[in-house]
Amino acid sequence: MPQTHEPRTHEPRVPDPRTPDPHTADPHTAAALRAATAARVRGAHRAGVRRTAVASVVLVLLLLALLVASVLLGGLRRIPAADVLPAAFGMRTGLADYVIFRIRLPRALAALLAGALFGLSGALYQRLIRNPLATPDIVGISAGAGAGATTMLLFAPAVPFGAPVAAVAGAFVLVALVLALSRRDGGVDTYRLVLVGIGLSSVCTAYVNYLFTVAGQHGIAQVMRWLVGSVNDATWTGVSTLAGALAVCGLCAALLDRPLAGMSLGDQLARGLGTRVGGVRTATLLLGAGAAALATSVTGPIGFVSLISGPIAVRLVGADRAVALAVPIGAVIVLGSDVLAQHGPLISPVPTGVLTALLGAPYFVWLILRRRQGATA
Repeated sequence: MPQTHEPRTHEPRVPDPRTPDPHTADPHTAAALRAATAARVRGAHRAGVRRTAVASVVLVLLLLALLVASVLLGGLRRIPAADVLPAAFGMRTGLADYVIFRIRLPRALAALLAGALFGLSGALYQRLIRNPLATPDIVGISAGAGAGATTMLLFAPAVPFGAPVAAVAGAFVLVALVLALSRRDGGVDTYRLVLVGIGLSSVCTAYVNYLFTVAGQHGIAQVMRWLVGSVNDATWTGVSTLAGALAVCGLCAALLDRPLAGMSLGDQLARGLGTRVGGVRTATLLLGAGAAALATSVTGPIGFVSLISGPIAVRLVGADRAVALAVPIGAVIVLGSDVLAQHGPLISPVPTGVLTALLGAPYFVWLILRRRQGATA
């Protein structure tokens, strides 16, 4: 006989007497519930501020220690100890001025500032696209900047500020191409954006290799650092460029913080709150590209710094404050890698970009594997 199924009846849900319903509770109870919720929100905010402050202080102290180590480690036996600190401020002449003020201090400051710019650009892209793989070096922005700067250094090396301008131009061209080729159904497909960026990055690398085949030996020696990234030839002109870029980019990032926080809730809700989603997205992409391009113009494409800095900041203080904390984290990564590249046992001397690649490449592979496992789960 065919089985007959009796229709299911849902018993009415009995509310938990320990959790008052704000719609039926008396006004005093509802007010108490609202006050308790507000207190929890304020407590979470204060805890986040404390974590950010502690992490910032630790990172600043670590940066100071690395800066001192970068300047003082190595052979300084011919320089009197009393001349070291004055030479760092340009108040000495001779050997102390040459070694400390003209070589070591610009190198250390260039590593610090470039790392800060790379960290800022990566955190901006990751917060905007909500994808830890969408960073300027992965989507090809750094490669485009390196291609532009390499072209200028090979064919017009005497043009003032030619390399930074060409790097920014190359980065912006890559941004436009990546956005145009990754659009689907009226929006930007983040998975396609990453794949298109990797492909265009390979094209830029092939272009730079072609330039090396037609350039002279002197030109090749000038731009060889673009292959791996290095701060070995940093000058005070480069330090000034990086400092100005960090000041401008940091200010622009602060202005974009509130709109990006609204966009993290979704484009439709952000539009409902009055955010100009298209303009904010374009401005953030251009800002991240400009920060990465200007850093690349001075140090070369130091890879994976922008990929690592943002996730570390998110784990320390959460996504809402990650962009600000990614700046000193990127600075610590590049400056620490440079100190290790100069003085590390069994490995020094090597270009700074080699060590950042050794740190970042395994993390990149882990991210890919984790995302695949999440997609197939």
